[in-house]
Amino acid sequence: YIVSDNIIQKVKCHFNCASGSQMKANWEKIEEELKFRPPVQLKLEDTELMNGMTNGGHAGVHVEVVPTYRMQRVTPLGILSLVLNIMCGALNLIRGVHLAEYSFQEDREGIGNVISFFLPFLACVFQCYLYLFYSSARKVKTFVLFFSVCLCNIYLYGLRNLWQIAFHIGVASLSSYQILTRQLMEKQPDCGV
Repeated sequence: YIVSDNIIQKVKCHFNCASGSQMKANWEKIEEELKFRPPVQLKLEDTELMNGMTNGGHAGVHVEVVPTYRMQRVTPLGILSLVLNIMCGALNLIRGVHLAEYSFQEDREGIGNVISFFLPFLACVFQCYLYLFYSSARKVKTFVLFFSVCLCNIYLYGLRNLWQIAFHIGVASLSSYQILTRQLMEKQPDCGV
């Protein structure tokens, strides 16, 4: 027995069987009921714990209300930007680890270069995340990530040539563009309810 099914059946019955004024009154009742008992997102572990509770078992299950956001479909250009972003992140990680081994053994002053490789690596990971999943303040986060990649690559001018810097900044700009152009999918009305 699922509580949301009961609400769905009420809505279906009200829309199929009610007249105009009666439908408005019933709709207000449904909105009020949804306000007091909003839909919840359950995890598999929570359902196991809830099942244990009904059988006299566990207590203290945390259930949180989660809004659902659906993004538009991933485009071929978006897939290309993801692949290039992962490649740039991997290159930054490999160079950073290699430089960290050298810096900690012989040159203590290369720590800034190590950080300048690890920051763009993290920025690439977060750019992939922002492209794939909705996040609040996406524009601000995107610009911060883009500028951190640019600044770190400019700082690494002695360790990278201009073509490498241009490639990394180009991939970061393509990823930023893809993040900013991929919008939330407009919610389609549920006509079958």
